[in-house]
Amino acid sequence: MSAHPLLHLTRVKFLEFVREPEAIFWVLVFPILLSLALGIAFRARTPDPIAIAVQAGPGADEALGALSSDGALRAKILTEAEARESLRTGRVALVVVPGVTLTYWFDPARDESRVARLAADADLQRAAGRSDPRAVQTHEMKEKGSRYIDFLVPGLLGMNLMGTGMWGIGFSIVTARSRGLLKRLVATPMRKRDYLIGQMLGRLVFLFPEVVLLLGFAHLAFDVPLRGSLLALGAVTVAGALAFTGIGLLVAARPRTIEGVSGLMNFVMLPMWIFSGVFFSPSRFPDAIQPAIALLPLTALNDAIRSVMIDGAPLLAVARPVAIVAGWGLAAFLLALRLFRWK
Repeated sequence: MSAHPLLHLTRVKFLEFVREPEAIFWVLVFPILLSLALGIAFRARTPDPIAIAVQAGPGADEALGALSSDGALRAKILTEAEARESLRTGRVALVVVPGVTLTYWFDPARDESRVARLAADADLQRAAGRSDPRAVQTHEMKEKGSRYIDFLVPGLLGMNLMGTGMWGIGFSIVTARSRGLLKRLVATPMRKRDYLIGQMLGRLVFLFPEVVLLLGFAHLAFDVPLRGSLLALGAVTVAGALAFTGIGLLVAARPRTIEGVSGLMNFVMLPMWIFSGVFFSPSRFPDAIQPAIALLPLTALNDAIRSVMIDGAPLLAVARPVAIVAGWGLAAFLLALRLFRWK
């Protein structure tokens, strides 16, 4: 009994993938290298002391002594001209002018400059005899899930699902079309629908190692948590992979050249690289465009992956972003089915 044509198409798609070393590198190796580099660059560490200047003159030595006891500040005495120039060029965050009335020169647009002003003022006021009316306690929060690497890895996974689904499918189809291979399939009993579904199922074959390698490496190297269930994560990643494969089918439905499909791919993916919260939160963009950003498929996918991995959200809690992702995938597939041409 012969196997179903979809199984053959899926097998062909898988063999196409494993025979392309470049594809294996970009799908399996590149995300790990990128997470390693960014994880090291943004690893949690104690902030360096903030450099500040004390303007030379009466009271400068006393002010320097009071500020030197604060480990968060690194103070030194400079002349007035040197201190102003250092502040202007960013070499110091604050200039303290001692006297009966303390004077602070700082840049309110710089976070470290504002922090330095508050810290220096507290040190100098305390040195002058101010007593804190209430005792305080401090606690350092180093909970997993709040680090940059915890934010980054789900975004890298979403970006990889998008890139693999679109580039892998788009290049494969357009290459086959440009070589006349698709034209030969017209003479077979295979239906267009089966060919496109076969492409999508073939994408799922290498989804598992793609996800496991990246998340396994992130957990072993950086202790990135996975608080949600594997079932919820699997459902979200499958929905994302199928959705971007559908979008890839749509983008590759008509182009006849690699240059043509490359331009379309970049046109579709570039906004999502920027706005969808891969490397930083989309909340940095203006409120007026937040609704549009939330509807992008990569934004919804990243939100769902982060909710499952970092917050431990169940599948039902991420139903809305998953529905957005699935909606994009279904609409793109139906349009691709209508627009696709063999030659």
